[in-house]
Formats: sequence, C-alpha cells, structure tokens
Amino acid sequence: MVILAPTPSVDDSYMQKRVFVVNVESGKIIRPLNNPGKLGQVSWRPGGEHLTIVSAADIHDPEEGRLMVTPVHEESGLVDLIPGLKAHVHTISWRDSSTLYWLAAEGVTSRFGTVNLDGETTDLVGTGGDGDPVFKEFSASEDQTACAFLGSAATFPTEIFVSAKASAKPQRMTDTNPWLKEKKFARQTVVTWKGGDGLELQGILIYPLNYQAGKIYPTIIYVHGGPESHESNAWLTSYSHLGQVAAGRGFAVFYPNYRGSTGRGVEFSMMGQSDAAGKEFSDLIACVGHLISAGITAPDTVGVTGGSYGGYASVWCSTFYSDRFAASVMFVGISDNVSKVGTTDIPDEMFLVHHRKHLWDDWDYFLESSPIRHIQKNQTPTLIMHGKEDPRVHPSQSLEFHRHLKTLNQAPVRLVLYEGEGHGNRKAAARFDYNLRMLRWMEHFLKDKSEKSPSMRIDYREALGMPAKK
Repeated sequence: MVILAPTPSVDDSYMQKRVFVVNVESGKIIRPLNNPGKLGQVSWRPGGEHLTIVSAADIHDPEEGRLMVTPVHEESGLVDLIPGLKAHVHTISWRDSSTLYWLAAEGVTSRFGTVNLDGETTDLVGTGGDGDPVFKEFSASEDQTACAFLGSAATFPTEIFVSAKASAKPQRMTDTNPWLKEKKFARQTVVTWKGGDGLELQGILIYPLNYQAGKIYPTIIYVHGGPESHESNAWLTSYSHLGQVAAGRGFAVFYPNYRGSTGRGVEFSMMGQSDAAGKEFSDLIACVGHLISAGITAPDTVGVTGGSYGGYASVWCSTFYSDRFAASVMFVGISDNVSKVGTTDIPDEMFLVHHRKHLWDDWDYFLESSPIRHIQKNQTPTLIMHGKEDPRVHPSQSLEFHRHLKTLNQAPVRLVLYEGEGHGNRKAAARFDYNLRMLRWMEHFLKDKSEKSPSMRIDYREALGMPAKK
C-alpha cells in the first residue's frame, strides 16, 4: 500500500492524497482506492483482506473523519462503517480480524469504542464531565487487549493514560508538570447557546479566578482557526490560548465552536461553506449576547482574538461588528478575500472546501466578505501580528489592513511582524512576545479603558520576574 499526492505542494497533500494497493514483487498497482478528498490514517485488516481509512466524505468535506473500509482485491467502493456519526474519527486500530478500535472527537469531548465490519458499534470509554480528560490519540498493545491514550484536562496538559483492558477507565500514568498541583485553577465549563437561526452551539468558558456571581468581568472571545477545527473541554492554555493565564488576571475567556467547526459530523462542518463571514461569525455575536445575558460581561468589556481563520474573525469583528467589541487582536488573519485567494499556498482547498467558487465567478461575494470592505466602521483598537514568511495567509493581508486603519485613523492600531516566522510562531522568543502583547492589549483596552495604545516596548526581564539590569 502506498499513499501518493500529484505534487509535493501542501495543497495537493491536503486535497489530493490517494491510496494505491501495489504488488510489491511486480510493482504493479492492484487497485486504486479512489478515496475522496482529505485523507487521515490508513490501516490493514489482519490477514490483509481489507483496508480501513480515515477519510473525508467527499472532495468538499472540510476534514477527514469518516471511517471507511473496502476489500483489497475487489473493485468495490469505500463503505462508511459509521454513517451519520456526529463526530470526527481520527485514530483507528484493528482489535482482531473483525473489529476495530476507533477514537473520535465528539462535540467538546472524545469518544472511544469498537465497530465491526457490519457497522455495529460499542462505546468503551467516553468523556463529558467537567474535569474529565479528553483523549486525542491512542495506541493498542501488541495483543490488542490494552490501550494507551494521550489526553489532557482543564487542569493539566497532555499526559499518558493506560487502560489495562480496553473497556476499563484509563488511568493516568504520567505527571509531566507536578508544579501545577500547587496552582489554583479557574473554573472551566461547557456552555451552550443558540445562533440567530436557532442552531444549538457549544463552547468552553473559563471563568475569572475567584469569580463572584453578579460581578461584570472583561471577557476575551478566542476564535479557533480552520474553520475546520474545534476546541475541546481540555487544556486551553498556551502561547496563543490565554486560558488560565488571562483568568488569573481577572478575565473571562470563551472558546466558541461556531458552525463550520469539526467534532459534530460532516453536515455541521460544511455549514459555513460559500458563506464566509456570514452565519458562522454571527454565531460569535450570539455567543457574546449569551454571555452578557448570563451576567458574565458587558457590551463595552468584550475583546476578540484568534489566528488564521480566527484572525479573520477578529478583524471582521473590529470592522463589520466593531460596535460590539472594545479590543481586537488579529494573528496571521485575512483582511482581503480577493487578494487572499491569489496569494495563498492552498488555492485548491480554498475553492473546493471553503468558498466553493472561484473569484471570477462572484467578485462581489469575495469583496463583501472582506473586512477591508467594511473598514470605515472600525472603532475597535486593533493589534495586528503576523509572521513575515507566512505562505498560507500572506503578510500583505496584515500590511494592507494596517495601512487602511492608519489612514482612517478612527481607533488605535499597531502592526508587529515576526522575522523568520510563518503561519504561526514556532520560536520561543516570538511566542513569548506574542503572548505578552496580546494580553497587554486586552488589559489596556478592556480593563484600563485607555484611549491610546500601550508602549511598543516590552520589558521582558520584568515579565519573566528577573531583576532589572544595573
């Protein structure tokens, strides 16, 4: 079995990987599987009679997540073993010749079980309660009786869990960050709300540390990228996820899984297609309204941030919805869909999965869904950050947006470019700088209610708790 893409381009790697069964001795192709669209894990059935793949449902499916099976020596199509599953399968392993283990992202949790070739499923391990670990990967023992998992929870990042029997509750085996036991964590819980059309949505809310009911708190909405991804009710603190760090400074932090997110099946993940900045971003406005109605925050104390598609959402909220947000931090985000489709390294994916149309088919759609089209509405202080070597969202997206905001001069704006960084920061120094700037921007405009930008200079020694230079 071999997996090939037409070219080494990232676009072909995403959209055009195909599986071929090959005779090792002759080198001849026995059969192509003709798997549709995006491709995940591929696994041989014991005995070599079948292949199972984690695949997209079709070429327009935003994310691989269907569990498909096909006989190797028959010219039959791929069969979805769990049709209609409102989840995304990502890891599989054969337990025996007739049964597969599978692990899926389901809503804001994870689901682990078995399925046989007749499509009969059995749940083995589920998560769902606040504080439960969410599993993102597993590996079965050689005899397939035990399983090891990678999982995290609200109070600890990724650790190893082991289930001596696959049906038993996994036990945590590692403690990589013992110092976390000494820390006080803010409450983290799942929140549901409804979009403007009544669609039920989920997200995760981290309350401010020492939260007091009835008190209004500044709130940061963190919008995930993709949009074919999602946030789980697990560890949500990193250089780009403010999480518990922001909660410790008195912020509420909300992670919305708006329509178009993964974890809820194919239909849900396709809801935002050909509707960029439409109902998917109106879901964000509905979630803000929900948090205000719940007494968590107020209209003038809400900020928004995110990277990539989340950066796109952030600048859409600082233009089209500027009256709803008091601060915005855009990271590697999209400001102009017209130029974006002509400068990205994933034009095929943009056409097949995101927009479902070419620029020349509907110029008005690409322009109207661009934040620059609505830039005159901007009243929101906006921090723009971008890697100078980004091939996915060209840094010109940030340069263009910054120039327009500076010319408009209606609200504070700042541009920070990171040398040697691409679509997301990888170097520790750049990550640290990014985190500090984002948090400071939010504190400056949501808590201090300042009318001017904070200083460009950052004292890194002070931020690290180091003594000042003499």
